[in-house]
Amino acid sequence: MKLDRKEILKALESITVAGEGKNMVESGAIQNVITFGDEVVVDVLLSTPALHIKKRAEVDIMKVIHDKVYEKAKVKVNIKVEASKKEDQPNEIKGKAIPGISNIIAVSSGKGGVGKSTITANLAVTLANMGFKVGVLDADIYGPSMPIMFDVESAKPISIEVDGKSKMQPVQSYGVELLSIGFFTKPDQAVIWRGPMAAKALNQMIFDANWGEIDFMLIDLPPGTGDIHLSIMQSLPITGAVVVSTPQAVALADAKKGVSMFTNESINVPVLGIIENMSYFTPEELPNNKYYIFGKEGARNLAEDLNVPFLGEIPLVQSIREAGDYGRPAALQTATPLEKAFEELARNVVQETVNRNENLPATEAIKITTMAGCAAVKGK
Repeated sequence: MKLDRKEILKALESITVAGEGKNMVESGAIQNVITFGDEVVVDVLLSTPALHIKKRAEVDIMKVIHDKVYEKAKVKVNIKVEASKKEDQPNEIKGKAIPGISNIIAVSSGKGGVGKSTITANLAVTLANMGFKVGVLDADIYGPSMPIMFDVESAKPISIEVDGKSKMQPVQSYGVELLSIGFFTKPDQAVIWRGPMAAKALNQMIFDANWGEIDFMLIDLPPGTGDIHLSIMQSLPITGAVVVSTPQAVALADAKKGVSMFTNESINVPVLGIIENMSYFTPEELPNNKYYIFGKEGARNLAEDLNVPFLGEIPLVQSIREAGDYGRPAALQTATPLEKAFEELARNVVQETVNRNENLPATEAIKITTMAGCAAVKGK
């Protein structure tokens, strides 16, 4: 069969360039298409060297030609990478809302090791069990842990067609939609990226994914106050942020800086509250005893000092760590003190989100209107 170049170009218009919102032909990514009988050579120019983006482009091109032009076509894709002129500009993710997502909550910590990702995973499954539609974006580019915590390490997001455009389908686990850079790297592979490349990878997971209707999108941020934070905070319509800390002074000092980042005039993201993790230790054989290993009520006192809500405290319990390692969040342990602690935390997050949305102009926020949200708040 002799392939038609025009037909191939028309088919390639259904593929979206990762992070740009334009199709491959319109954006100029398709440099040339040459046909020889049943063979076709496609020359592609990309602006990012990220391996997963290059691989996705190659797979999408081959698939669309086989599906829409000729299933037995012999396709060769030549990909060339050329840095965009925009590379010298600030590393910002596109500043636009994600259709269908009502509330975006950034989960942050001033320093690593305070259990931010554990809190994010357990908060997500608790909200899902309360009846909300929940998504998690693992934005901790250099240390993605969500695939392990949700027991989907070997999963790979598939490419689907939505309204004629190629989209990435998030992985679902425990009723939560999930995307992480961990799905695109090997378990032992270090992600050695500069800011621009990391921002582009997040851009793709945010805007080129088929998230669907989501009540709460939780963004698990990297520790600290760096490049990724600024890119997301200044570009996405963040509903609010929560800051996770342990009670000791060293962690609280960094948590204070985290709150300061969100309330900075140039960022101006409402802080929904502070969560205290590893608040106390209670031995299984002494359920009435509490040992304040890292100090007592440090995060609660910090919240009062900064005049932000205190959202709750989560104890230091061995089963939380074990559950995270096994890929089944501890909040799923029914009829336990842990389930109760995470339910109280989730209700407080919902309540503070409702308060935030009610006190801001409608053009800046979408109010929660689901019955599950009302029930969750009233059950507090």
